[in-house]
Amino acid sequence: MPDSSLQTIFDRLSRDLARDTLIQTTTDELRQSMNADRVVLYYFYYQWAGRVTFESLSDRKFSILGASGPDGCFNGEYAKLYEHGRVRAIPDIEIEPIQPCHRDLLRELQVKANLVVPILTERGLWGLLVAHHCQSTYEWSPAEIAAMQAAANHLAVVPSIRDR
Repeated sequence: MPDSSLQTIFDRLSRDLARDTLIQTTTDELRQSMNADRVVLYYFYYQWAGRVTFESLSDRKFSILGASGPDGCFNGEYAKLYEHGRVRAIPDIEIEPIQPCHRDLLRELQVKANLVVPILTERGLWGLLVAHHCQSTYEWSPAEIAAMQAAANHLAVVPSIRDR
């Protein structure tokens, strides 16, 4: 029988593996159901600093795994909106009234249409669930927005997310 410190490590690894599998399955299913080019999880590891930690892709050329975005573009003002449950569906980034740094980032990431849903825990904004259409603009349906919200709500109650 392993000692208690080793058992603690095994337990944590097991929870993290289960969480990671759930996140990957969630992003894969969302991408397939929306026929999107990319669905990612953007995790905040420090006050409004984060990075893409999971992605599901229609093609490897759309990979942005590890991307963190430009410093200062996502600031307290944006964070406050998402902390209050903001959902942002942008069918065409070129005509949407968004900040220049945001548009530049989306262009750099090859995004034509963007859907962002917050992952909110009792501790606040944990991350963002984001879907991208990269090959064309796209009108997000109410059902797709609801599916993203349901997925974000489901992730928010996973113990290894909720308790962090």
